[in-house]
Amino acid sequence: MDLDLAQVRAFVATAELLHFGRAAQSLSITQQGLSKRIARLEGVLGTPLFERARGQVRLTAAGERFLEPARTALAAGAAAVDAVRQDRHHPIRVDVWGHLFEPLRTVREALDAHGAPSVEVGPGRDLPGVAAALQRGEIGAGFGRFHPFDDGVARALAHRLVRLEPVDAVIAAGHPLAAADRIRPRDLADLRLVLPAAAGRLDFLGAFARQFGVPVLPGEANLGLEHLLERVRSSGDGFTLLPAELPLDPGPGLAVVPLADPTPLYAWSLIWHRDRPDPGVAGLLRAFAEAGRRRRWLEYRPGRDWLPEAEHGIEGLSAP
Repeated sequence: MDLDLAQVRAFVATAELLHFGRAAQSLSITQQGLSKRIARLEGVLGTPLFERARGQVRLTAAGERFLEPARTALAAGAAAVDAVRQDRHHPIRVDVWGHLFEPLRTVREALDAHGAPSVEVGPGRDLPGVAAALQRGEIGAGFGRFHPFDDGVARALAHRLVRLEPVDAVIAAGHPLAAADRIRPRDLADLRLVLPAAAGRLDFLGAFARQFGVPVLPGEANLGLEHLLERVRSSGDGFTLLPAELPLDPGPGLAVVPLADPTPLYAWSLIWHRDRPDPGVAGLLRAFAEAGRRRRWLEYRPGRDWLPEAEHGIEGLSAP
């Protein structure tokens, strides 16, 4: 019996998400195409793998038994491809997300290190999108802000924190706080945090608003940095947060002020597939570690700095 790995991949995606629509989206195929692949696989195996009833999708007993061997088969297929690619010295594909905060600044600095691997960089829409591309084997790694998310694909990911970057407040130049050398986050509670996109995709900004009691001005479509700054400028009582080392000329009517007591830190991470890592991942991790030591990217002091609750206890943080 010969297994078609495309059919196996369709089964695994559906088994992990228990939703045909989301599984099809994660594989960038139509739901009809996904259903056909699974039906063909069930025909080859001679047994149903899923039960569908009242809008619910569940694995059958046979599907439960098949899931782990199916994952192993996919990992073996990916390893076989990687073994061939190693001889070609192919560059590792890294997709980045969080483009408003310019993640490429950090990637470029890490890759300036001696011995850094060859890299091709591409755009990712968000963390779940990059995770799905890793699951499909289309990329070797991702770079951006990692946070827990409710998706079966997330269980296949490994991630490592590589940088903590302070954030500054951007506020109207006429506001009394604009003249301060530093602002405490809780002093912003009388203003509104202007979100650059839908709140569901902005876990850091949402956590900041909850932690410091800051009201939120709901986000619109993410139309870029200039659009965000214009919304702050025209809001009257708005502000936004941007990384402290982001090259930024806010233009007329706005001021950039550092935050302290505590200093909020934005976490950047490298992610990759846990079971079938690209051969270039090890070199990437070394490059980020070298840049991090040189630039002291991972310094964190609980009494001085603030990280969202989900990131407390992360290994690798260093004391100044």
